[in-house]
Amino acid sequence: MSIRKKASWFDEDSGYLVRPYAISGGRTSPDGSDFALITLVVTMPAARGLDKRREQPELIAILELCQERPLAIVEIAARLDLPASVVKVLCGDLLDKSMISVKKPSHEASAPSVELLERVINGIRRL
Repeated sequence: MSIRKKASWFDEDSGYLVRPYAISGGRTSPDGSDFALITLVVTMPAARGLDKRREQPELIAILELCQERPLAIVEIAARLDLPASVVKVLCGDLLDKSMISVKKPSHEASAPSVELLERVINGIRRL
């Protein structure tokens, strides 16, 4: 059974039973954290002893998804069929509770290398 079919906030026929802004408590960005769509999330061992009856089902779903391997915010959003902005807020809540660990992308890794830029410029000059 997929996560989508188990999720209490989504019905295949009706769509969202709970509006995304209600899931995030009306917040549109996480408190004190800035997550990129490719920020990796992994569940911390301390979260395994969590009383699941006392937490939001969306938080539990994120923790369960990220137990096996780190997942990007955008991947979590896709698997839970929730807007990425809502997943960012929920991950911010989990981070505040030390239930997840995140690895933000480095800015250097996202920038192209000088060598690549030189090859592109040289290729354009040959045109």
